Amino acid sequence: MDISENDNLSKETTAQFLSTSLLKNIQTIKDSLGNSNDIIIREFMIGKPIEIPIAIIFTDGLADNTSITDFILENIIKNFEIQSETTLQDIELRLKTQCLSVGSIKDIVDFPSLFNAILNGDTVILLDGSSKGISTSTKNAKDRAISEPATESVIRGPRESFTETLRTNTALIRRKIKSPNLWIKSRVIGKVTQTEVAVMYINGIANEEIIQEVLDRLDQIDIDSILESGYIEQLIQDSKFSLFPTVFNSERPDVIAGDLLEGKIAILVDGTPFVLIVPALFTSFLQSAEDYSQNAFVSSFIRLIRFLGISLALVAPALYISLTTFHHEMIPTPLLISIYAQREGVPFPAFVEAIIMEIAFEVLREAGLRMPRMIGPAISIVGTLIIGQAAVEAGIVSAAMVIIVALTAISSFLFPAYGLSNSIRMLRFPLMVLAAMFGLFGIFIGLMLLIIHLCSLRSFGVPYMSPFAPLIPKDQKDALIILPRSSLLTRPRLISQTNNVRGRKNK
Repeated sequence: MDISENDNLSKETTAQFLSTSLLKNIQTIKDSLGNSNDIIIREFMIGKPIEIPIAIIFTDGLADNTSITDFILENIIKNFEIQSETTLQDIELRLKTQCLSVGSIKDIVDFPSLFNAILNGDTVILLDGSSKGISTSTKNAKDRAISEPATESVIRGPRESFTETLRTNTALIRRKIKSPNLWIKSRVIGKVTQTEVAVMYINGIANEEIIQEVLDRLDQIDIDSILESGYIEQLIQDSKFSLFPTVFNSERPDVIAGDLLEGKIAILVDGTPFVLIVPALFTSFLQSAEDYSQNAFVSSFIRLIRFLGISLALVAPALYISLTTFHHEMIPTPLLISIYAQREGVPFPAFVEAIIMEIAFEVLREAGLRMPRMIGPAISIVGTLIIGQAAVEAGIVSAAMVIIVALTAISSFLFPAYGLSNSIRMLRFPLMVLAAMFGLFGIFIGLMLLIIHLCSLRSFGVPYMSPFAPLIPKDQKDALIILPRSSLLTRPRLISQTNNVRGRKNK
């Protein structure tokens, strides 16, 4: 039998409904799952004085063995009487109402539903003579403990982050938003992985058109595996070839709860601690959860520092190249003399010098991330210091260039969202090329093209650069700066169009 015949046989098997023969059902399960030794099939007889065959099927490691033994097997085996007039429907009803005292109970009529149940940690009960099975929830509750966020740390705020378990993540959000209007719609995506995906939003606040657009895009996904929320992000984002992320992600429940209250929609994927948020705006990547937990003036100052940081991270090397190559007259004379005194023995032009240092720093940063956690930071810091000093002493680069690259690198760490930092790091290099070719004129051309691109982006129909473009004066209260909490009483106009008012000012 060739591979295509095996595939056809598998499709035919998964399309079957359960048989009334228990032995045939068990054989089909064994054949479909390849006689895997972690699939436990317990066959025994129940009933007094009349006995009927029964089978309990579950996956070892995914199901809770204690629950199966204490709350299913013992209840079924003990004191289960079957008289001659007892029908299969009576037995199934007694199993559901008297014997199965754990979790939710569902009827199973076909093999795809049966496989989905047992591979998700549930236990399936099959009776001889019945073409219907019973699925009961016995998922193993063991998962990673809720810990402090690794990538979004704050000085003031909650110290909890999402885990890899979907139900734990939904519970963390419901702990913060105790409203019956917090709705969840589930999807199963991935023909092989069968990954559960949950769409969460607040009914009455979220835009119905955006909700439907999210569900439609998820339903259109046709792929064999979803192993992380990044898979979903790449498949549903608007501009797939843009460097800028149009889907926001976070591992903090308070951040997701705050976005839901603004009218945004959360997408939770089983198996990952990162939750997606749509629509995503450019300003979302420069806002931290801590901004809303402290004084508005302090938060506004820190937010302005972040905007300054994004400017330095993007244009600092290109600006240095253009000034030292084309526009000497713009540099004060004492500083110009100092720079050229440092560059006297350097054999490379400023552009090559900047490329060498930028690539060296990116290599060190990536190596620090991939090395063991105990020595990674030490290696990256020591490596940067040693290589920078050695390069200056060897006359390969100037000290001023080391300062510029260090300032650029530090500025790129100011972003609360790592995704935007990656985009800025990559865009530095095209701007450096334009600066080396055309000077400040090239930088301005590059920045104009970048702004035009940003203004053309949309995230699920919402302009990416709002509230700056289009300019919405009412939404400037939480954009470049943040006003006191008593002034944040309306939601963003382009995101929530049905329920914009969040509260009233105190008298």
